[in-house]
Amino acid sequence: MISVYQLKPKFQQLLRPLVSGLANAGVTANQVTVVAMLLSIATGAVILWQQSLVWFYLLPIVLFIRMALNAIDGMLAREHDQKSTLGAYLNEFGDVISDVALLLPLAILPGISIELLAGFIFMAMMVEFVGVIAPMVGKERQYQGPMGKSDRALVLGLLGMTLPLWPIVGTYLNYLFMGLIILSVVTMVNRVKAAL
Repeated sequence: MISVYQLKPKFQQLLRPLVSGLANAGVTANQVTVVAMLLSIATGAVILWQQSLVWFYLLPIVLFIRMALNAIDGMLAREHDQKSTLGAYLNEFGDVISDVALLLPLAILPGISIELLAGFIFMAMMVEFVGVIAPMVGKERQYQGPMGKSDRALVLGLLGMTLPLWPIVGTYLNYLFMGLIILSVVTMVNRVKAAL
């Protein structure tokens, strides 16, 4: 199934000169991973603290930066001999923490079902968990869609752009969450199938 993740190779090509410069400057993959996680936590905290829709405009900006940082840390690790066990833990742990931090602010929207939001956050974690299990059975880490990390970022970024402009969109979010949960289940099935 198609996924935003499939665009990653082209995005990496654009970032390669920057990655080389960072490597030459002594920046490590783990440092980039931590920065991406802290940026996500700070963004989520600001939106929750301000309790205003206008702050949702931060989401598409931060999600784009986070996507770039995620690509950069991976390229530093693979192409500049910075792979480490700690890096693997930070990468997976950081992605889950970042997702939760950026999804939680949706709870401030009126009429939102906390149960459905929590269900989607849980499914987001389960999707990544299923992908991480693959190496335990001798396969590569699985990234299939249709609702992987990049796809969630796209949905959240679009919400960040539309909610301040058209708050009425928020009244349909519970239906969106139902659909996203179903797509997450499909993603889990796709990842399990690919690893079998």
